[in-house]
Amino acid sequence: MNAANIPMGLFQLGILVATTNAMRTLTHEEMIAALRRHHSGDWGDLTDADKAANNTALVDGSRILSIYHTANGTSFWIITEADRSVTTVLLPEDY
Repeated sequence: MNAANIPMGLFQLGILVATTNAMRTLTHEEMIAALRRHHSGDWGDLTDADKAANNTALVDGSRILSIYHTANGTSFWIITEADRSVTTVLLPEDY
């Protein structure tokens, strides 16, 4: 993936990576669309408490997690590490 495809957002994404399983399961377009949402603060299908934790993470620098679903219902996660060095696209079973 290429960070050039992701416009400036609320925080640094760092290096963009995806697990092998995510690369096999998700389309490039699904990953890029979700990364844009993640980067803009649309945390996807999180609980209100987890959304609040992400909003706090924007200030205190902790890890940021978003959960999205493909059109066919496949759940996948995006995690940006606390130090903002890496953002990973993965399926829940890859964690």
